[in-house]
Order: sequence, then C-alpha cells, then structure tokens
Amino acid sequence: MAQYTLHINGATRTVDVDPATPMLWVLRDHLNLVGTKFGCGIAQCGACTIHINGVAVRSCQLPISAVGSSKVLTIEGLSEHGDHPVQLAWIKQDVPQCGYCQSGQIMTATAFLQQNPNPTDQEIESAMAGNICRCGTYLRIKKAVKDAAENL
Repeated sequence: MAQYTLHINGATRTVDVDPATPMLWVLRDHLNLVGTKFGCGIAQCGACTIHINGVAVRSCQLPISAVGSSKVLTIEGLSEHGDHPVQLAWIKQDVPQCGYCQSGQIMTATAFLQQNPNPTDQEIESAMAGNICRCGTYLRIKKAVKDAAENL
C-alpha cells in the first residue's frame, strides 16, 4: 500500500492503495465517485473514461501510480449542476436509453471538443468510435456532439 495525493475535480484527495490499483476502482471504491462506470475492464468500451490533464483516458487500465500530480476530471466534476454544454446537448438530443455508457461518452466528447471545437461528421464518428453504446444511440450521440460544438 502507498499513499497518493490526487487532484480530482478541483479538490485534493488522499488515498492509501496498492500502486497497481486502477483509477476506476480508486474513484468508485475509495472516493465514492461512482459516475465513472465499469464496462469491460480492458479499456475497450469507454464507460470508464475520465480526463487526465484534459485528455480522455480509460480509467480501468490506468494504475494510480501513473497519475502523479495530474489533474483528474470525472463526470461529477464536469459541471456542478449538470449544465455543461455537452451534458445539455445530451439531454436535448435525448441520447440516453439505459444510460450506463453515458458518462464515458460525455467525457470523451468533451475532451474531443476541447481539441476540435468545429468537427465534421466523420471526425465526430472517429473520435467517438471507441465508446460502445449497447442501446445503439450512435446517431443521437453524433447529433449531441454537433449540438454541443455549436454551444461551446
């Protein structure tokens, strides 16, 4: 076990965990930040996506020992009242069905739009391709990303 001081959602948090513990489990089990979901455990589905220094990463395969002093952002820290433009676009386009993958979808879309604020349809499809939605709401996801791009 080792003690880590993390910068999460604008706050400093300390945890005592094994260095190999994936950030997903640090967030969920040790910090009670349960908006980040477990999907596949092999970084293939995107449900566990968080931001590390503004870059979307899969937290299920990211050991806490690799985080260091990076700034971590989870879905809980994206906006205080769920009013980030990407979240509002998700609501406007009625994206979620079961909703399980949505925090990862939103975090991926947010990081993507920070890098590419005026994407083409093909760029959106490419950026979001690594996030799986078992309900198949891909067309609504694309519409929501386009909508959010217009409002950022």
